[in-house]
Amino acid sequence: MTAEELARHQQRLLTKKAEVEGLVHTRAFSRTPPHGDDADRSMAATDDEIVIQLQQNDAKLLRAIEKALARIAAGDFGICSECEEEIPEARLAAVPWTRVCVRCKERQYG
Repeated sequence: MTAEELARHQQRLLTKKAEVEGLVHTRAFSRTPPHGDDADRSMAATDDEIVIQLQQNDAKLLRAIEKALARIAAGDFGICSECEEEIPEARLAAVPWTRVCVRCKERQYG
């Protein structure tokens, strides 16, 4: 991978990281205080569960992005952690925080 491609991936990862961090901040204040009748409180509880799940997904994505940035720093970004082959550019363009190639990902879900 060229230095230019690596820099492009790093910038995309940093941009995505900032975007997700913004979502985390927004969602931290979106929980609904309990109010109203039983139906309203039930709906608020359901909404809170959805927000919690989204926050968990955001945290996982942030960890994956941070690990990808660490792989860039370590010099092993773009190498599949399973088969140790180069991850195709199209896969990295779609999911720059990936750590496995498509073939190995398919094997994981076999």
